[in-house]
Amino acid sequence: MYLRELKAYKAPATKASDADGHVMKFSAPAAPRSPEDGDLAKDLQSYESATVDVEGQSTETGASSDASSVDAWFEVRTTERVPP
Repeated sequence: MYLRELKAYKAPATKASDADGHVMKFSAPAAPRSPEDGDLAKDLQSYESATVDVEGQSTETGASSDASSVDAWFEVRTTERVPP
């Protein structure tokens, strides 16, 4: 009886307007704003005049003390291994 009903089943016809309530309409995103040229020139000049900070380099006179402090943390420990 189940197979007979299954064979007799007719799927409802689909229409193009069936998806209207379930799918959003596509709209293209707005175009991005272009940067202002006047601000770019000022920003470029401030970037070029900025000082560069490099890690590990010191502009002060205590550069030699920094080198000794770097060597101080790097200590090679020697331990004697006891054979098993």
